[in-house]
Amino acid sequence: MSLSDIQNRISKVEAEAGRAAGSVKLIAVSKVQPDARVRAVLEEGHRSFGENRVQEAAGKWPGFREDFDGIDLHIIGPLQSNKVRQAMELAEAIHTVDRPKLAKTIARLAQELGRCPDLFIQVNTGEEEQKAGVMPRDADAFIAECRALDLPIKGLMCIPPVDEAPSLHFALLAKIAARNDLSGLSMGMSGDFEQAIALGATHVRVGSAIFGERVSG
Repeated sequence: MSLSDIQNRISKVEAEAGRAAGSVKLIAVSKVQPDARVRAVLEEGHRSFGENRVQEAAGKWPGFREDFDGIDLHIIGPLQSNKVRQAMELAEAIHTVDRPKLAKTIARLAQELGRCPDLFIQVNTGEEEQKAGVMPRDADAFIAECRALDLPIKGLMCIPPVDEAPSLHFALLAKIAARNDLSGLSMGMSGDFEQAIALGATHVRVGSAIFGERVSG
């Protein structure tokens, strides 16, 4: 598999689903990938990338930004409150806003910094104890709370349980987004991004299918 293979598959599903060409943003998940692999994808012209850990992103992306224009970095992993400032300074988008304390910290720092990345609220569609994200039943209230803080909420994000049909979770996320007038849907990974696009995904997060299997670290 390669970047162009994934891009072609996305284009095919966009067309089949009656979506506009280019309406789905491919986020290349570069966490724990060697710099050489990431650089190769940058050299192919791709610019949207996802990192799970702020610390890893901080060690990697300032250098790449010196060599490549137009990088669009997304934080897609759980975000600790003490890493928020660094995340906001590094990234164009944060996909894992999932609790009031984090939302308030982002709002305060947005005032200080004079800017705020695009934000997605993570919904724990499978209601899994070990997973981050607001529970579906609490999503409407949390979206309203974030909007009251004047945060730029662009959409919702989910990671379906590994042992359940992902399409059920994508459909649930789309339903919550629709009733809250949110257009962004960050959903779908290497194994299920085509199903996600068919159900309305605007951002898909694909790692191993582009870069190859992750290097442990």
